[in-house]
Amino acid sequence: MDESSHHHHAPGPHHGRGWRPVGPRHRWLEPFVLVLIASGTCHGYALAARLAELGVAPGALDVGELYRTLRELEEVGLVRSDWVSPTGGTRRRDYALTEAGHARLAEWGAVMRERARLVDEFLAAYERTKADAVGTAGSNGEA
Repeated sequence: MDESSHHHHAPGPHHGRGWRPVGPRHRWLEPFVLVLIASGTCHGYALAARLAELGVAPGALDVGELYRTLRELEEVGLVRSDWVSPTGGTRRRDYALTEAGHARLAEWGAVMRERARLVDEFLAAYERTKADAVGTAGSNGEA
């Protein structure tokens, strides 16, 4: 097994494809789960609510998929969890990023920045084609 196969979930230049909409659904969840945990959303119910608000999952959020993703992230050492019992509340599992989780989040930041640049390039080119089409239609109408 080569080195790249050990890190098949890791984003970054060596990965080549980064955030893959055609990949497994948890690939959509991973960067958002990591960034939400880093920003202080630390238990499953709150994560599910925030993901639904953001519209990350098409249609209804599959909460089972979220918990599977959290379990996988914990198994590979990107997050850790602890059971907490808030005063007057129900016992829950809270999640926090590990050092490796912060490093993976930084990689996702680089991937997302590059994807945003590519989307901006696409949209600029697309807008030019729309302007060209209007210009062409206008000159054809005058001839």
